[in-house]
Amino acid sequence: MTYYLGIDGGGSKTTCAVGDEVSILAKVTTGPSNITRVGEGRAREALQKAIREACATARIAPQKVQRACIGAAGAAREENAGAVYNIVAEIISGEIEVVGDMQIARAAAFGEEPGVIVIAGTGSIAYGRDARGKTARAGGWGFTVSDEGSAHWIGAAAVSALLRVADQSEDGQATAEDSLLFGEMKAAWGLRSVDELATAASATSRFARLFPAILAAADAGDALAQRVLAQAGRELAQLATIVVRRLFAGSNGNRPAVLLAMAGGVFRHSPTVREVFRDELLKLDPSLEVNPQVVDPVLGALQMARAGKRS
Repeated sequence: MTYYLGIDGGGSKTTCAVGDEVSILAKVTTGPSNITRVGEGRAREALQKAIREACATARIAPQKVQRACIGAAGAAREENAGAVYNIVAEIISGEIEVVGDMQIARAAAFGEEPGVIVIAGTGSIAYGRDARGKTARAGGWGFTVSDEGSAHWIGAAAVSALLRVADQSEDGQATAEDSLLFGEMKAAWGLRSVDELATAASATSRFARLFPAILAAADAGDALAQRVLAQAGRELAQLATIVVRRLFAGSNGNRPAVLLAMAGGVFRHSPTVREVFRDELLKLDPSLEVNPQVVDPVLGALQMARAGKRS
């Protein structure tokens, strides 16, 4: 029996799947493994724990894995890809390939077919490949300057919007503090006032942790939270159309339909982001075909491990 392993390593979690030629034998999730965000020590802990637990569930030793494909956020940087490779090679003796997280997501969505994947998790990126094998990307330059529509972007945008409410009138701070959105943020970050929110926001980069609070506020009817999520959907649609224009030139009437798919926790957990993303794309280009299902990138990593080549 030949065994394969695929990993989707991101800024919020790490998912590992073990399979044979046709079946998935185990799938487990551990903590974040994006080296840029959590450092090499925490990445090692999450990656190796995921591998050991998945192999234990599949009842095989890690040394039995013949080929592994690791899709890692930040793998476009050679030093990050090398570090991930070394971490995995400490417990797997088979062939190891480290690729970008967008590559495994694209493989999960389309296999060898052309198409554009948009990932919105802790960070965000749009990535596509045409029928000739040409690739293009947009976004994904890092949370301080890019990652539009991601959980980090949504958290920062919601804080900014709430502070603007506090600025707009004499009783603005009280209005902000009475909002459903602030109530959820207060619980998430352990705050008591808008002043403390501003101080905490200036001292942290962990805005993605606010995403569940923003979802809860939006679900409860908070208009500000709903607007932020809608804007995230529009931002992600803009990233997708940049890649579509670069890869699939020509008027809509004389080209095949372009396939698009979604991946990541923002899409998975927010119907608003999904719906606005799809509607905005179809307004910009009615010929696009958007898969309504959110794909699981780790399945693409396992598929690439089986194939032994990039997608």
